[in-house]
Amino acid sequence: MPNALASGRPFPITQVDRNGGGQITLGQPEAGDWQLIFVYRGIHCPICRDYLTALEPKLAEFAGMGIEVVTVSADTAAKAHKLASDLSLTVPVGYGLTIEQMTSLGLYISDPRSPQETDRPFAEPGLFLINPEGNLHMVDISNAPFLRPELGPLPGRIKYVLDNDYPIRGTHGA
Repeated sequence: MPNALASGRPFPITQVDRNGGGQITLGQPEAGDWQLIFVYRGIHCPICRDYLTALEPKLAEFAGMGIEVVTVSADTAAKAHKLASDLSLTVPVGYGLTIEQMTSLGLYISDPRSPQETDRPFAEPGLFLINPEGNLHMVDISNAPFLRPELGPLPGRIKYVLDNDYPIRGTHGA
């Protein structure tokens, strides 16, 4: 079981390298008041590729709500660049998540099934919504590529949270 992050608590500030240069600071948006972080498994995952492709048309909707969207994986710089290029991604793509960073974010971590899949341990999918105070407002993590939030209704659901000052849920620890 990963180290679960506590909702309503400060999100662990995490720096990762950014495709195209510079860094992305997870937990501190550069643009907007909120940050939505999509953790994807890597270029080797066809489900992630489809998910990121489906995310692209939603970026303007999130930006209109004051939400910066970023993506991140444990991929190398070359793999992150190839993925962004192959899919014509405009969303910021972070790469190089370490096992320590994945652990601090409470993500499930998997080993590759073969060298053809990938060459390093990688994070399973995760989604984090960080509020303007830097606290974890919503979280969804999975231990497999098949379970993740539906992208179609996601912007509308997050808009409801913002428009209605919906409180942070799940603040009682297990």
